[in-house]
Amino acid sequence: MEKTITMKVRKDPAPKEQRSLLKLKGSLISKGYTQIIHIEDLDEVFHLNTFEIPEQMGDEVRQYIAAFIASQELSQTITITN
Repeated sequence: MEKTITMKVRKDPAPKEQRSLLKLKGSLISKGYTQIIHIEDLDEVFHLNTFEIPEQMGDEVRQYIAAFIASQELSQTITITN
């Protein structure tokens, strides 16, 4: 069974934050957590990035994203919403 992960991402991050966001998305794909990340508008400030993972990987993926956000100081740019 699949589980959906949703992240709220700022539309206008600083250049350093933009590079870190690309690194996060690339690492989610290269680690095999997902093959594609869907992006849609939430409002004028944020996008929603969603992707599906195997249900048993939910905690692992959330912990990975949370650790990445903390290490790259992206808490004002990206949050996990579910």
